[in-house]
Amino acid sequence: MMKYGIVAFPSKRLQDLANTYRKRYDSHYSKITPHITLKEAFEADENEISNISQSIASIAANHAPLNIHASKISSFFPTTNVIYFKVEPTDQLQKIHQDLQQQLNIGKPKHVFIPHITIAQDLTATEHDDIYGQLRMIGVNEQEVIDRIHLVYQLEDGSWTTYETYRLTGAE
Repeated sequence: MMKYGIVAFPSKRLQDLANTYRKRYDSHYSKITPHITLKEAFEADENEISNISQSIASIAANHAPLNIHASKISSFFPTTNVIYFKVEPTDQLQKIHQDLQQQLNIGKPKHVFIPHITIAQDLTATEHDDIYGQLRMIGVNEQEVIDRIHLVYQLEDGSWTTYETYRLTGAE
């Protein structure tokens, strides 16, 4: 069994911006590129993953490229000390998440779907408060179009790499 997830990677420019914070504040900095999680981690074996991959391909074919707007810096506090770029929750993002969730049938989500790009995690409460206060003043306001999604998997060292990439080619 391997661990997989489905993500959208923002442009290099937005990744670079996220990484200016992540290299200081994110314990997973070296494990995965900045991303928006569309389907959180799940386990699958080699037989299952080819069917899952085909399903993702057909979902991607029904969805247009995603218009995203990283509009502010937010936090999952008090649930966790995670700070992130809030990605405005559009009907489009909600729909692709829903389609992946329903059509893949790989476990119920652990969390409500809140589109975001993590920039800090595994902070102490004090670190969280200090950093969150600073970053909120700086803010973020980036808009762009993401035209592909990725099935990623976890390697033995804990890092994630792309298994397959799917272009979003639908009309809506």
